[in-house]
Amino acid sequence: MNNSIIRILHKIEDSILVGLLLVMIGLAVTQIGLRNFFGTGIIWGDGLVRVLVLWTGLLGAMAASRADNHIRIDVIFRYLPPAAKRITKCIIHGFTAVVCLVMTWHSARFVYMEMNDNMMAFAQVPTWVCEMIIPVAFGVMGIRYLIFFLCNSRNVFPGSRT
Repeated sequence: MNNSIIRILHKIEDSILVGLLLVMIGLAVTQIGLRNFFGTGIIWGDGLVRVLVLWTGLLGAMAASRADNHIRIDVIFRYLPPAAKRITKCIIHGFTAVVCLVMTWHSARFVYMEMNDNMMAFAQVPTWVCEMIIPVAFGVMGIRYLIFFLCNSRNVFPGSRT
């Protein structure tokens, strides 16, 4: 049952990502067409496209983090012996979890400040709503990498209780 819930959550995450990407591409193409053929455009279209780029990027990062497929430089990692690879992977997961959780905290503070400023991004949509994906995405990635760290630390340190 637990795996089926996780699969459903992954499908929802993927569906939102694909939907946002399609809307972003569709809106950008519409803007180009309106400008080139009619000399006009949707007044809030460019602002929405910028927000959709942010959301798509961070949702893509969340999707990559679920399988530990984030960008990494692993030239040296490939040549390490298995024991050193396990230790290195554990350290990397712990460091990534810390960075993501610190980003969650500070981006949540930023979104809170934006909420207090009552600024509008476009079409009467508050800026904090557009930026809300930042702490959410970093929070999800931080939790995922914390789980990776805890699971890997059991393999690295078999006698530990983590």
